[in-house]
Amino acid sequence: MTPTSRRKVVVAHSVRPGAPQHEVQTNKALARWLAQILGLKFGGSYDAEKHRGRDIYLLPTQTLVGAMARELGVSGPDDLWGGFVEHDFICTKAISHGLRSHQAHAPQGWSPLFSERVRTVVLDGLSVFALEDARPAAEHLLYSGPIRIKPIHACAGRGQEVIKSLDAFDEILARPEAKELFSDGVVLEQDLSQVVTHSVGQSFIGDRVLSYCGDQYLTEDAHGEEVYGGSNLLVVQGGYEDLLALDLPDDVRLAIQQAQVFDRAADEAYPRFYASRRNYDIAQGLDSEGRPRSGVLEQSWRMGGASSAEVAALQSFVNDPSMRAIRVSSVETYTDQALPADAIEVYRGPAENSDFLLKYVTVKSYDG
Repeated sequence: MTPTSRRKVVVAHSVRPGAPQHEVQTNKALARWLAQILGLKFGGSYDAEKHRGRDIYLLPTQTLVGAMARELGVSGPDDLWGGFVEHDFICTKAISHGLRSHQAHAPQGWSPLFSERVRTVVLDGLSVFALEDARPAAEHLLYSGPIRIKPIHACAGRGQEVIKSLDAFDEILARPEAKELFSDGVVLEQDLSQVVTHSVGQSFIGDRVLSYCGDQYLTEDAHGEEVYGGSNLLVVQGGYEDLLALDLPDDVRLAIQQAQVFDRAADEAYPRFYASRRNYDIAQGLDSEGRPRSGVLEQSWRMGGASSAEVAALQSFVNDPSMRAIRVSSVETYTDQALPADAIEVYRGPAENSDFLLKYVTVKSYDG
C-alpha cells in the first residue's frame, strides 16, 4: 500500500437497488475481511452523506457504469476492487461476439474492434440487440449445430436455453416477452457438450498482484435448477508469467492464454475501461461434431463467486510472504449443513430464489 492509501476506508457497496440479502451480506463480509488484511478501517455500507469527500476504497457488487464512478468518488483502479466501464453492455456477455452485419442494431459505444481481436479465443456466436436481428443470426449459427441463448444481464447460468432448430427458435420469437428480451441484449452461442469451465484472472489489491487459474462447477438450487456452485483456484503472487511458470496441464495453459487475449482486447477496444479485478470464464468441451473447442465465455470485473477465494488467498500470502502458490476454493450450497472443518464461513441465510444458501471458503497448500 502507498502511504496515502493508508488513510483509505474500505466500504462495501451493493449497487443494485433491492439486492437480495445474500449479495449485500457477502459484499459486507468480504469488505470487512479485506479491510482487516490491508490494515485499514472498515466503513460499513456506502452512505452518500457519511462517505462523501472521504478517501474510500470501494468494494461494489457490480461493475460501475458511466457517471456512477464519479458520484462514488472512484477515479481509477486504485480506488476499488472491481471495474469501471462507460456503457452497461461492456461489462456483459455481449462483447464476446460481433454482430451479424454492419446493419444490425448496436448499442451506443459499441466497438467492432473488440470482436475482431477475440475472434480466435471465443466460441462461434453473435450478439443481438433487436428482435428483427435475431432470426438471421440464429439461422446463420444453427448451420453448425445447436446454439445456446444467453440473456446478457443474466448471471449464474440462469435464463439460458439450448435451441436445436430454427422452428424451436421461432417459438421463442413468438413469445410475448421476445421483443423486450432481444432489445435488452442476447448472445447466441454454439452449445458444447462435456463442458469444463475454467476460471482465469487477476486481482490488483494495494501493492499486490494475484494471478490464478482453476475450474468452477454447478450445483442445484432449491428449485432443481443448475446454478453456480463454487470455484477451485490455484493462485500465485505475481503476474500471468508467474502462473504459467507452474507445472500446468495443456488445457489450463490454453485457457490462461485465451484469457490474456480477451483481457488485452478490452483495454484496447474500450480505452476508458479499468479494473482491479479481472476474472474470465473459459469453456472447454466438444462441438456438435465431437471436436474439442475452447473459448472465453465472459468477463467479471466485479465481485463474483470466486471473490471470497481470492481474499482467502491474499490472506495466506500476507501471512506468509514467501509462499509461492496456494489452493483455495469457494463453495455455494443450497443444502443446510454444518460447516466443514477448517472452512471459513462467508454467508449463511436466505437466498434470492430459495430459503437457504451457505457460502464458505477452504484453503489448502499448493503442494499438498
